[in-house]
Amino acid sequence: MITKKVNSVQEAINGIESGMTIMFGGFGLCGIPENTIAALVNTSISDLTCISNNAGVDDFGLGLLLQKKQIKKMISSYVGENAEFERQMLSGELEVELTPQGTLAERCRAAQAGIPAFFTPAGYGTEVAEGKEVREFNGKMHIMEEAFKADFAIVKAWKGDEAGNLIFKGTARNFNAPMAGAAKITIAEVEELVPVGTLDPNQIHIPGIMVQRIFQGEKFEKRIEQRTVRVKN
Repeated sequence: MITKKVNSVQEAINGIESGMTIMFGGFGLCGIPENTIAALVNTSISDLTCISNNAGVDDFGLGLLLQKKQIKKMISSYVGENAEFERQMLSGELEVELTPQGTLAERCRAAQAGIPAFFTPAGYGTEVAEGKEVREFNGKMHIMEEAFKADFAIVKAWKGDEAGNLIFKGTARNFNAPMAGAAKITIAEVEELVPVGTLDPNQIHIPGIMVQRIFQGEKFEKRIEQRTVRVKN
């Protein structure tokens, strides 16, 4: 039986080196691989290019890697919740490539499917289109976007089995699903790791063939960026 299980987060991040390109699943703080990010913060790895919808907040998520100046470049669609990100970007310390959110998702999915590039109307006529091939389809202009090329994809799932099959919960599915299998090596951090055969095959979102390493994380905080509650009258 093929097993993708590794015994610790330290074993999971083995091989990640300075200068690599890494995808991080999650949307805001929802569904981020908390344990893996924390483990990377405790290393001397630097000059990373990170592909993620956003950069966490100042004191959590990818914000922790930013604090330690471990990230050289961010490829993101939304960065509005992180003051340190803003400071580093405006000072020139951090290289930033802003990408339309749908394009970011499709560049992940294209890499996952082995598609080298695609055409999209998103960003035509803006700075996003600078230096990119442009073609007309059905009377509308499109720009060519290339699939991402990443060394590692790090995703977080609700449940997984030792063969790497994954199930996400609710909106934590977000960018985790298209990033799984979109890099040379995919690391899956799960809340519950079960033996092969435990999961209902009809409920699996990502098959194990997309995952190379899987481990069970600990002490998930699952923070909320902007907590909104209803005031009782």
